[in-house]
Amino acid sequence: MANLPGGHTARLLQKTERVENMKFSIARDALIKPLNLVAGVVERRQTLPILSNVLLALEDKTLSLTGTDLEVELIGRVELDAAGVDGEVTVPARKLVDICKSLPEGSTIEFSLEAGKATVKAGRSRFTLSTLPAADFPAVEGGAGSVALSLDQSLVKQLIDSTAFAMAQQDVRYYLNGLFLEIMGGRLRVVATDGHRLALATGPALVEAADTGVIIPRKGVLELSRLLDGSVPLELAIGTNHIRATNEQFTFTSKLVDGKFPDYERVIPKNADKSVIGERGELKQAFTRTAILSNEKYRGVRLKLSDNILDITANNPEQEQAEEVVGVQYTGAELEIGFNVSYLLDVLSVLEQPQVRLSLSDEASSALLENAEAPSEGEPERLYVVMPMRL
Repeated sequence: MANLPGGHTARLLQKTERVENMKFSIARDALIKPLNLVAGVVERRQTLPILSNVLLALEDKTLSLTGTDLEVELIGRVELDAAGVDGEVTVPARKLVDICKSLPEGSTIEFSLEAGKATVKAGRSRFTLSTLPAADFPAVEGGAGSVALSLDQSLVKQLIDSTAFAMAQQDVRYYLNGLFLEIMGGRLRVVATDGHRLALATGPALVEAADTGVIIPRKGVLELSRLLDGSVPLELAIGTNHIRATNEQFTFTSKLVDGKFPDYERVIPKNADKSVIGERGELKQAFTRTAILSNEKYRGVRLKLSDNILDITANNPEQEQAEEVVGVQYTGAELEIGFNVSYLLDVLSVLEQPQVRLSLSDEASSALLENAEAPSEGEPERLYVVMPMRL
Protein backbone atom coordinates (compact mmCIF):
# COMPACT_ATOMS: atom_id res chain seq x y z
CA MET A 1 0.00 0.00 0.00
CA ALA A 2 2.94 2.31 0.63
CA ASN A 3 3.69 2.45 -3.09
CA LEU A 4 0.24 3.77 -4.08
CA PRO A 5 0.78 7.52 -3.48
CA GLY A 6 4.02 7.57 -5.41
CA GLY A 7 2.55 5.58 -8.28
CA HIS A 8 -0.47 7.89 -8.43
CA THR A 9 1.81 10.94 -8.53
CA ALA A 10 3.89 9.37 -11.28
CA ARG A 11 0.76 8.74 -13.39
CA LEU A 12 -0.39 12.31 -12.88
CA LEU A 13 3.04 13.61 -13.93
CA GLN A 14 2.95 11.40 -17.03
CA LYS A 15 -0.57 12.63 -17.85
CA THR A 16 0.47 16.27 -17.40
CA GLU A 17 3.45 15.77 -19.68
CA ARG A 18 1.32 14.09 -22.35
CA VAL A 19 -1.36 16.76 -22.17
CA GLU A 20 1.05 19.65 -22.65
CA ASN A 21 2.41 18.17 -25.90
CA MET A 22 -0.76 16.79 -27.47
CA LYS A 23 -0.99 17.40 -31.21
CA PHE A 24 -2.70 15.83 -34.24
CA SER A 25 -4.16 16.50 -37.70
CA ILE A 26 -7.48 15.13 -38.94
CA ALA A 27 -9.80 15.60 -41.89
CA ARG A 28 -12.73 17.77 -40.88
CA ASP A 29 -15.20 15.32 -42.48
CA ALA A 30 -13.75 12.39 -40.48
CA LEU A 31 -14.16 14.27 -37.20
CA ILE A 32 -17.70 15.59 -37.70
CA LYS A 33 -19.63 12.32 -37.31
CA PRO A 34 -18.12 10.99 -34.06
CA LEU A 35 -18.03 14.50 -32.61
CA ASN A 36 -21.74 15.05 -33.35
CA LEU A 37 -22.67 11.71 -31.79
CA VAL A 38 -20.65 12.34 -28.63
CA ALA A 39 -21.82 15.95 -28.27
CA GLY A 40 -25.43 14.71 -28.37
CA VAL A 41 -24.91 13.13 -24.95
CA VAL A 42 -23.55 16.36 -23.44
CA GLU A 43 -26.20 18.51 -21.79
CA ARG A 44 -26.08 22.23 -22.57
CA ARG A 45 -26.70 23.22 -18.96
CA GLN A 46 -24.51 21.45 -16.45
CA THR A 47 -23.89 21.90 -12.74
CA LEU A 48 -20.30 20.71 -13.27
CA PRO A 49 -18.45 22.74 -15.94
CA ILE A 50 -16.44 19.72 -17.12
CA LEU A 51 -19.65 17.92 -18.11
CA SER A 52 -20.06 20.54 -20.86
CA ASN A 53 -16.73 19.37 -22.31
CA VAL A 54 -15.73 16.52 -24.57
CA LEU A 55 -12.68 14.44 -23.66
CA LEU A 56 -10.17 14.09 -26.50
CA ALA A 57 -7.61 11.30 -26.08
CA LEU A 58 -4.99 10.31 -28.66
CA GLU A 59 -3.12 7.03 -28.48
CA ASP A 60 -1.29 5.30 -31.34
CA LYS A 61 -3.18 7.06 -34.18
CA THR A 62 -6.57 6.35 -32.53
CA LEU A 63 -8.45 9.47 -31.46
CA SER A 64 -11.16 8.86 -28.86
CA LEU A 65 -13.88 11.39 -28.08
CA THR A 66 -15.92 10.97 -24.90
CA GLY A 67 -19.04 12.76 -23.68
CA THR A 68 -21.09 12.04 -20.57
CA ASP A 69 -23.88 13.40 -18.36
CA LEU A 70 -23.05 10.89 -15.58
CA GLU A 71 -26.01 8.72 -16.64
CA VAL A 72 -24.95 8.00 -20.22
CA GLU A 73 -21.41 7.88 -21.61
CA LEU A 74 -20.46 7.69 -25.27
CA ILE A 75 -16.96 7.12 -26.65
CA GLY A 76 -16.46 7.62 -30.39
CA ARG A 77 -13.28 6.48 -32.15
CA VAL A 78 -11.61 7.57 -35.37
CA GLU A 79 -8.31 6.48 -36.92
CA LEU A 80 -5.85 9.19 -37.97
CA ASP A 81 -3.92 9.00 -41.25
CA ALA A 82 -0.69 10.04 -39.53
CA ALA A 83 0.58 9.70 -35.98
CA GLY A 84 0.47 12.75 -33.74
CA VAL A 85 1.64 13.42 -30.20
CA ASP A 86 -0.33 11.32 -27.72
CA GLY A 87 -2.22 13.04 -24.93
CA GLU A 88 -5.66 13.85 -23.54
CA VAL A 89 -7.58 16.98 -22.64
CA THR A 90 -11.17 18.25 -22.42
CA VAL A 91 -12.55 21.16 -24.46
CA PRO A 92 -16.04 22.74 -24.71
CA ALA A 93 -18.14 20.26 -26.71
CA ARG A 94 -20.67 22.62 -28.30
CA LYS A 95 -18.03 25.17 -29.33
CA LEU A 96 -15.87 22.48 -30.95
CA VAL A 97 -18.89 21.15 -32.86
CA ASP A 98 -19.82 24.63 -34.10
CA ILE A 99 -16.23 25.33 -35.16
CA CYS A 100 -15.95 22.07 -37.13
CA LYS A 101 -19.34 22.59 -38.79
CA SER A 102 -18.39 26.11 -39.85
CA LEU A 103 -15.18 24.99 -41.58
CA PRO A 104 -15.27 24.15 -45.31
CA GLU A 105 -15.82 20.54 -46.38
CA GLY A 106 -12.59 18.80 -47.24
CA SER A 107 -10.48 20.96 -44.94
CA THR A 108 -7.84 19.56 -42.57
CA ILE A 109 -7.97 20.43 -38.89
CA GLU A 110 -4.76 20.82 -36.91
CA PHE A 111 -5.25 20.46 -33.16
CA SER A 112 -2.55 21.35 -30.66
CA LEU A 113 -2.29 21.98 -26.94
CA GLU A 114 0.01 24.40 -25.21
CA ALA A 115 -0.02 26.07 -21.77
CA GLY A 116 -3.54 24.84 -21.03
CA LYS A 117 -5.03 26.25 -24.24
CA ALA A 118 -6.21 24.20 -27.22
CA THR A 119 -5.66 25.58 -30.71
CA VAL A 120 -7.76 24.49 -33.68
CA LYS A 121 -6.42 25.56 -37.08
CA ALA A 122 -7.74 24.98 -40.60
CA GLY A 123 -6.44 27.00 -43.54
CA ARG A 124 -6.44 30.63 -42.46
CA SER A 125 -8.84 30.02 -39.58
CA ARG A 126 -7.52 29.76 -36.04
CA PHE A 127 -9.46 29.19 -32.80
CA THR A 128 -8.17 29.05 -29.23
CA LEU A 129 -10.30 27.14 -26.73
CA SER A 130 -10.16 26.91 -22.96
CA THR A 131 -9.51 23.46 -21.49
CA LEU A 132 -10.08 21.52 -18.31
CA PRO A 133 -7.82 18.66 -17.15
CA ALA A 134 -8.60 15.20 -18.46
CA ALA A 135 -7.87 13.83 -14.99
CA ASP A 136 -11.03 15.58 -13.74
CA PHE A 137 -13.29 14.06 -16.40
CA PRO A 138 -15.76 11.61 -14.79
CA ALA A 139 -16.09 8.07 -16.06
CA VAL A 140 -19.28 6.02 -15.97
CA GLU A 141 -18.19 2.81 -14.32
CA GLY A 142 -19.58 -0.06 -16.33
CA GLY A 143 -18.19 -2.97 -14.37
CA ALA A 144 -18.16 -6.52 -15.66
CA GLY A 145 -21.21 -7.59 -17.64
CA SER A 146 -23.00 -10.66 -16.32
CA VAL A 147 -24.68 -11.23 -19.71
CA ALA A 148 -22.89 -10.80 -23.03
CA LEU A 149 -24.33 -11.23 -26.51
CA SER A 150 -23.61 -10.25 -30.10
CA LEU A 151 -26.52 -8.79 -32.09
CA ASP A 152 -27.14 -7.32 -35.51
CA GLN A 153 -27.27 -3.52 -35.24
CA SER A 154 -30.24 -3.25 -37.59
CA LEU A 155 -32.24 -5.69 -35.44
CA VAL A 156 -31.57 -3.72 -32.26
CA LYS A 157 -32.58 -0.50 -34.03
CA GLN A 158 -35.80 -2.07 -35.31
CA LEU A 159 -36.70 -3.26 -31.82
CA ILE A 160 -36.02 0.16 -30.26
CA ASP A 161 -37.73 2.20 -32.98
CA SER A 162 -40.79 -0.09 -32.84
CA THR A 163 -41.36 0.57 -29.15
CA ALA A 164 -39.54 3.65 -27.81
CA PHE A 165 -42.42 6.04 -28.61
CA ALA A 166 -44.49 4.42 -25.83
CA MET A 167 -41.99 5.24 -23.05
CA ALA A 168 -43.24 7.58 -20.35
CA GLN A 169 -41.74 11.06 -19.92
CA GLN A 170 -40.95 12.28 -16.42
CA ASP A 171 -43.51 9.95 -14.85
CA VAL A 172 -43.35 9.66 -11.05
CA ARG A 173 -43.29 5.92 -11.69
CA TYR A 174 -39.65 6.22 -12.70
CA TYR A 175 -39.48 2.62 -13.96
CA LEU A 176 -41.80 3.63 -16.85
CA ASN A 177 -39.34 6.31 -18.05
CA GLY A 178 -37.35 3.81 -20.04
CA LEU A 179 -37.34 0.67 -22.15
CA PHE A 180 -37.53 -2.83 -20.70
CA LEU A 181 -35.04 -5.20 -22.36
CA GLU A 182 -35.74 -8.83 -21.59
CA ILE A 183 -34.02 -12.06 -22.51
CA MET A 184 -36.28 -14.97 -21.73
CA GLY A 185 -35.98 -18.48 -23.08
CA GLY A 186 -33.45 -17.37 -25.70
CA ARG A 187 -35.72 -14.64 -27.08
CA LEU A 188 -34.84 -10.96 -27.04
CA ARG A 189 -37.80 -8.67 -26.33
CA VAL A 190 -38.18 -4.95 -25.68
CA VAL A 191 -41.24 -3.38 -24.05
CA ALA A 192 -42.33 0.19 -23.33
CA THR A 193 -45.41 1.57 -21.60
CA ASP A 194 -46.58 4.88 -20.17
CA GLY A 195 -49.55 3.35 -18.38
CA HIS A 196 -52.00 4.23 -21.17
CA ARG A 197 -50.49 2.18 -24.00
CA LEU A 198 -47.93 -0.57 -24.44
CA ALA A 199 -45.50 -1.41 -27.25
CA LEU A 200 -43.78 -4.79 -27.51
CA ALA A 201 -41.32 -6.15 -30.07
CA THR A 202 -39.66 -9.56 -30.05
CA GLY A 203 -36.52 -10.43 -32.01
CA PRO A 204 -36.87 -13.04 -34.74
CA ALA A 205 -33.83 -15.12 -33.73
CA LEU A 206 -32.74 -17.02 -30.66
CA VAL A 207 -29.98 -15.47 -28.55
CA GLU A 208 -27.52 -17.44 -26.48
CA ALA A 209 -27.62 -15.66 -23.14
CA ALA A 210 -28.92 -16.17 -19.64
CA ASP A 211 -32.42 -14.95 -18.81
CA THR A 212 -32.40 -11.35 -17.59
CA GLY A 213 -34.48 -8.18 -17.64
CA VAL A 214 -33.25 -4.58 -17.30
CA ILE A 215 -34.69 -1.08 -17.77
CA ILE A 216 -32.66 1.30 -19.96
CA PRO A 217 -33.43 4.98 -19.16
CA ARG A 218 -35.13 7.13 -21.75
CA LYS A 219 -32.06 9.17 -22.70
CA GLY A 220 -29.96 6.02 -23.06
CA VAL A 221 -32.56 4.49 -25.38
CA LEU A 222 -32.73 7.56 -27.63
CA GLU A 223 -28.93 7.92 -27.80
CA LEU A 224 -28.42 4.23 -28.59
CA SER A 225 -31.00 4.35 -31.38
CA ARG A 226 -29.20 7.36 -32.86
CA LEU A 227 -25.93 5.41 -33.00
CA LEU A 228 -27.20 2.31 -34.79
CA ASP A 229 -26.84 2.65 -38.54
CA GLY A 230 -25.44 -0.56 -39.98
CA SER A 231 -25.40 -4.34 -39.89
CA VAL A 232 -22.02 -4.66 -38.16
CA PRO A 233 -22.40 -6.86 -35.06
CA LEU A 234 -23.07 -5.02 -31.83
CA GLU A 235 -21.52 -6.42 -28.68
CA LEU A 236 -23.91 -5.98 -25.78
CA ALA A 237 -22.87 -6.45 -22.14
CA ILE A 238 -25.52 -6.26 -19.42
CA GLY A 239 -24.47 -5.86 -15.81
CA THR A 240 -26.24 -5.23 -12.54
CA ASN A 241 -26.21 -1.44 -12.86
CA HIS A 242 -25.09 -0.74 -16.44
CA ILE A 243 -25.53 -1.76 -20.05
CA ARG A 244 -22.71 -1.35 -22.57
CA ALA A 245 -22.87 -1.55 -26.36
CA THR A 246 -19.67 -1.68 -28.41
CA ASN A 247 -18.65 -1.81 -32.05
CA GLU A 248 -15.65 -0.53 -34.03
CA GLN A 249 -16.83 3.08 -34.04
CA PHE A 250 -18.15 3.62 -30.51
CA THR A 251 -18.61 2.39 -26.97
CA PHE A 252 -21.92 3.33 -25.36
CA THR A 253 -22.55 2.92 -21.63
CA SER A 254 -25.73 3.71 -19.75
CA LYS A 255 -26.80 3.32 -16.16
CA LEU A 256 -29.89 1.18 -15.68
CA VAL A 257 -33.11 2.21 -13.97
CA ASP A 258 -33.31 0.56 -10.56
CA GLY A 259 -36.87 -0.67 -10.39
CA LYS A 260 -39.28 -3.47 -11.28
CA PHE A 261 -41.01 -3.23 -14.66
CA PRO A 262 -44.78 -3.97 -14.61
CA ASP A 263 -46.12 -7.39 -15.55
CA TYR A 264 -46.79 -6.44 -19.17
CA GLU A 265 -48.14 -9.87 -20.14
CA ARG A 266 -51.14 -9.22 -17.89
CA VAL A 267 -52.36 -6.23 -19.93
CA ILE A 268 -52.15 -7.87 -23.36
CA PRO A 269 -55.75 -8.73 -24.44
CA LYS A 270 -56.10 -12.50 -24.70
CA ASN A 271 -59.80 -13.02 -25.46
CA ALA A 272 -60.72 -10.24 -27.87
CA ASP A 273 -63.64 -11.58 -29.94
CA LYS A 274 -63.95 -8.74 -32.47
CA SER A 275 -61.41 -8.41 -35.25
CA VAL A 276 -61.08 -5.49 -37.66
CA ILE A 277 -58.69 -5.53 -40.63
CA GLY A 278 -58.03 -2.34 -42.56
CA GLU A 279 -55.56 -0.68 -44.90
CA ARG A 280 -52.86 0.93 -42.77
CA GLY A 281 -52.30 3.91 -45.08
CA GLU A 282 -56.01 4.65 -45.42
CA LEU A 283 -56.58 4.43 -41.67
CA LYS A 284 -53.59 6.63 -40.94
CA GLN A 285 -54.87 9.33 -43.27
CA ALA A 286 -58.39 9.16 -41.83
CA PHE A 287 -57.13 9.43 -38.24
CA THR A 288 -54.80 12.29 -39.20
CA ARG A 289 -57.72 14.27 -40.68
CA THR A 290 -60.14 13.65 -37.81
CA ALA A 291 -57.43 14.58 -35.30
CA ILE A 292 -57.50 18.15 -36.64
CA LEU A 293 -60.82 18.81 -34.89
CA SER A 294 -60.26 16.65 -31.82
CA ASN A 295 -59.94 18.14 -28.35
CA GLU A 296 -56.40 19.58 -28.24
CA LYS A 297 -55.87 18.36 -24.68
CA TYR A 298 -57.42 14.88 -24.71
CA ARG A 299 -57.11 14.05 -28.45
CA GLY A 300 -60.11 11.75 -28.32
CA VAL A 301 -61.80 10.15 -31.35
CA ARG A 302 -64.83 7.86 -31.39
CA LEU A 303 -64.80 4.67 -33.46
CA LYS A 304 -68.13 3.13 -34.45
CA LEU A 305 -68.01 -0.33 -36.02
CA SER A 306 -70.74 -1.94 -38.12
CA ASP A 307 -70.63 -4.44 -41.00
CA ASN A 308 -67.44 -3.66 -42.97
CA ILE A 309 -67.65 0.01 -41.96
CA LEU A 310 -65.54 2.01 -39.51
CA ASP A 311 -66.97 5.43 -38.71
CA ILE A 312 -64.46 7.80 -37.06
CA THR A 313 -65.63 11.05 -35.45
CA ALA A 314 -63.97 13.79 -33.42
CA ASN A 315 -65.43 16.74 -31.52
CA ASN A 316 -63.96 19.68 -29.64
CA PRO A 317 -65.21 22.30 -27.12
CA GLU A 318 -65.88 24.74 -30.00
CA GLN A 319 -68.66 22.41 -31.18
CA GLU A 320 -66.71 21.49 -34.31
CA GLN A 321 -66.82 17.98 -35.71
CA ALA A 322 -64.86 15.80 -38.14
CA GLU A 323 -66.08 12.50 -39.56
CA GLU A 324 -64.41 9.85 -41.72
CA VAL A 325 -65.94 6.63 -43.04
CA VAL A 326 -63.47 3.87 -43.87
CA GLY A 327 -64.16 0.48 -45.41
CA VAL A 328 -62.78 -2.40 -43.31
CA GLN A 329 -63.13 -6.15 -42.93
CA TYR A 330 -65.50 -6.56 -39.98
CA THR A 331 -68.57 -8.65 -39.30
CA GLY A 332 -70.05 -8.70 -35.85
CA ALA A 333 -72.07 -6.73 -33.36
CA GLU A 334 -71.97 -2.95 -33.55
CA LEU A 335 -69.47 -1.35 -31.20
CA GLU A 336 -68.57 2.19 -30.19
CA ILE A 337 -65.27 2.91 -28.47
CA GLY A 338 -63.06 5.96 -27.89
CA PHE A 339 -59.29 6.30 -28.16
CA ASN A 340 -56.55 8.91 -27.98
CA VAL A 341 -55.95 9.43 -31.70
CA SER A 342 -52.26 10.22 -31.16
CA TYR A 343 -51.72 6.76 -29.70
CA LEU A 344 -53.35 5.12 -32.74
CA LEU A 345 -51.28 7.22 -35.14
CA ASP A 346 -48.05 6.33 -33.33
CA VAL A 347 -48.77 2.63 -33.83
CA LEU A 348 -49.77 3.01 -37.49
CA SER A 349 -46.49 4.86 -38.09
CA VAL A 350 -44.33 1.92 -36.95
CA LEU A 351 -46.30 -1.03 -38.33
CA GLU A 352 -44.87 -1.79 -41.76
CA GLN A 353 -47.37 -4.09 -43.49
CA PRO A 354 -50.10 -2.76 -45.82
CA GLN A 355 -52.87 -4.17 -43.61
CA VAL A 356 -53.31 -3.98 -39.84
CA ARG A 357 -55.50 -5.89 -37.41
CA LEU A 358 -57.41 -4.27 -34.54
CA SER A 359 -58.71 -6.73 -31.94
CA LEU A 360 -61.45 -5.59 -29.53
CA SER A 361 -63.78 -6.95 -26.83
CA ASP A 362 -66.02 -4.09 -25.68
CA GLU A 363 -66.00 -0.33 -25.12
CA ALA A 364 -64.24 -0.65 -21.75
CA SER A 365 -61.42 -3.01 -22.78
CA SER A 366 -58.03 -2.27 -24.32
CA ALA A 367 -57.45 -2.78 -28.03
CA LEU A 368 -54.68 -4.91 -29.52
CA LEU A 369 -53.06 -3.62 -32.73
CA GLU A 370 -50.69 -5.61 -34.92
CA ASN A 371 -49.78 -6.39 -38.50
CA ALA A 372 -52.53 -8.40 -40.21
CA GLU A 373 -50.05 -11.06 -41.35
CA ALA A 374 -47.34 -12.90 -39.44
CA PRO A 375 -43.95 -11.14 -39.70
CA SER A 376 -41.72 -12.12 -42.60
CA GLU A 377 -38.48 -13.96 -41.91
CA GLY A 378 -35.98 -11.72 -40.15
CA GLU A 379 -38.64 -9.25 -39.00
CA PRO A 380 -39.51 -8.72 -35.32
CA GLU A 381 -42.94 -9.58 -33.99
CA ARG A 382 -44.75 -6.40 -32.91
CA LEU A 383 -47.76 -6.00 -30.61
CA TYR A 384 -49.41 -2.79 -29.38
CA VAL A 385 -52.01 -2.27 -26.68
CA VAL A 386 -54.03 0.96 -26.37
CA MET A 387 -56.42 1.70 -23.51
CA PRO A 388 -59.83 3.12 -24.42
CA MET A 389 -61.08 6.62 -23.50
CA ARG A 390 -64.45 7.63 -22.15
CA LEU A 391 -65.88 10.26 -24.52
